[in-house]
Amino acid sequence: MSVKRGESDHSHGYLDLCEEGAELYARALRAGRVARSEGESAPCLMDLRLLHPDPDDPQQLRPAPPSAVLARLEHPLEREILERRKQTLALAGAFEPFLAISEEHPKVSRVITELEGVDHIDATIGRATQACAEELLTVQPGGRRPADLLNRAVDRVRPLIDRGVHIRSLYQHTARHSYGLLAYQERVGSEHMELRTLEELVDRLIIIDRKVAFIPAQRDRPVMFNRHAALEVRHPGLVAYLIGLFEHLWLHATPLEEEVQYEHTEPDGVTGVQRSIAKLLVEGHVDEVIADRLGMNVRTCRGHIAKLATALGSNGRAQLGYLIARSGILDRP
Repeated sequence: MSVKRGESDHSHGYLDLCEEGAELYARALRAGRVARSEGESAPCLMDLRLLHPDPDDPQQLRPAPPSAVLARLEHPLEREILERRKQTLALAGAFEPFLAISEEHPKVSRVITELEGVDHIDATIGRATQACAEELLTVQPGGRRPADLLNRAVDRVRPLIDRGVHIRSLYQHTARHSYGLLAYQERVGSEHMELRTLEELVDRLIIIDRKVAFIPAQRDRPVMFNRHAALEVRHPGLVAYLIGLFEHLWLHATPLEEEVQYEHTEPDGVTGVQRSIAKLLVEGHVDEVIADRLGMNVRTCRGHIAKLATALGSNGRAQLGYLIARSGILDRP
């Protein structure tokens, strides 16, 4: 039988810290210590090493610094990631001879091809785009669009528009603050091109004529593809799946010519952007990842986090996740 939050079960981990434990740990951080008798109400804090005996006073408990706890928890995860990368390299080495055979025998159908190097990636995507006959779908994560990048985009899509290709592109809301994106829409100026924006997007995606798709080969995403590796996907099932993902995002996106409505969550006055940040904070993402996912710079992201903390009455980052969960702002559809 499961025990509900707020009852006496303290056999949990860091991600589902009980209410008593969260309140006591926050109080200990503010005061620098708490009485050992208070610690009896939340024995989980001792088990998780969030509280430890005060060497100067056996009747007191001192809190472990949140930064030290986080470093202790992240270390084994980072080590596991390193081991997985080593395994990936080992697998690549094991299959290298077979990949060489595949390269020598073009009759073998390759539905997924890895592209390496920025020049090779751009050239391959350029050739596929030039051959586009009916439809081009793109997902473009990130915030402000550099003018030179959008100028090249105009040169690339204008021939497609001239021959009747329908283009739909998704950007993030933060890209609306870029004059270049609006100028891009005006310069192309065609009913065959539609632009919409969302608050959060997946990685970059290009789908051409519903037959071939290009996606990043690695999760860490700088501008464009990761500038080192991309995947060319021609498997009908995978392309259909990516089209379904695009259509889902498109359905919930706001046309560029319409104003985005950032509704406030009552009664705290938390904006839609801050609600999205709160969701990612609860999931355990660091500031840099949150900023990347929402297409904003880290400084802007931290400004929103500070406003969120003020709105919820948080006295520190360690308490913010607990207050987000208790506030109910993530329960809205």
